[in-house]
Amino acid sequence: MGGWLHYLELQAKVKTGLSSGVALWAIIAAVCGVVTVGFILLAAFIWLAERYNPLTSALILGGLFLLLTIIALIACLLVHGRTVSRARLELAARRNTPWLDPQYFGVGLQVARAIGWRRIVPLVAVGVIAAGLAREWAGARGGGGEGAADSGEDGEEAEDGEDDNLRKAA
Repeated sequence: MGGWLHYLELQAKVKTGLSSGVALWAIIAAVCGVVTVGFILLAAFIWLAERYNPLTSALILGGLFLLLTIIALIACLLVHGRTVSRARLELAARRNTPWLDPQYFGVGLQVARAIGWRRIVPLVAVGVIAAGLAREWAGARGGGGEGAADSGEDGEEAEDGEDDNLRKAA
């Protein structure tokens, strides 16, 4: 079991690139970023306080952050609405595929146990072959077959195809 956990951990590291070192440096960068923003705000407050009075500079900075908060909330609501609508669309698409329902998987396991795995495997193989043949036949009837490529504008390709068919028949 430990081997599987280690394998999953390595797969997660490959996909995300996260490790304890990356997390540590990200935390340090976030803390330094917050401190930097604090110093920039302090410098802006001092500059505004020299230009106007301290109360006016505090109100200007407060209004700026209120405006940024309102913009962030509106963006959050828009993204939330888009996420909900995408999830609803995906759920509607999944409703059209009832075989993805977990209940059917459980029923399938019970049927397989009742019949026996040695008898089920050939039935599944025949079903896969039948599905592949049905897919091929449906594709050929849809107009995507070889006959559409033989008809050219000047008719030369069609004549070459007819000559090949005559040679095969002979």
